[in-house]
Amino acid sequence: MSERRALRMRLELLMREVAKFGAVGGVGLLVNLAVFNLVRHLTELPVVRASILATVVAIAFNYVGFRYFTYRDRDKGGRAKEMSLFLLFSAIGLIIENGVLYTATYGFDWDTPLQSNVFKFVGIGIATLFRFWSYRTWVFQALPAREAVQTAESFLTTAELREQAQAGRSK
Repeated sequence: MSERRALRMRLELLMREVAKFGAVGGVGLLVNLAVFNLVRHLTELPVVRASILATVVAIAFNYVGFRYFTYRDRDKGGRAKEMSLFLLFSAIGLIIENGVLYTATYGFDWDTPLQSNVFKFVGIGIATLFRFWSYRTWVFQALPAREAVQTAESFLTTAELREQAQAGRSK
């Protein structure tokens, strides 16, 4: 297999993973913002506490989506370790996300509902980059053998189609 083909296949797999991560994350974003705004408008909780509560709800939702949709083909052994790492990296993401909101709210006194939502969204975006990297690297690890088999199957299918096309041209 050529290096270019191998690189293209790896990029295709990464793009599928990013799309699935984005789908779960997109719904998690909606959950996060909906809970944040409900808590903010229905209770007297300060803005950052409301945001932390919303983030925790979204983390729980996202775990289910990541485990059973995005990374369902990944190693399922060691669930206690997986959950511990997920919670650790999610907590770091929570600090990143809400640190942005805290800085905007208490550092710059930007506390209108629109400003709070904008900086919550910015914080989520920054934290998402960290979460994607950490979840795929440390939490939901690929099974090396399965990845190799998928790559080989994809290569063989491509090679078979190429051979069929060449056979059809020579007739």
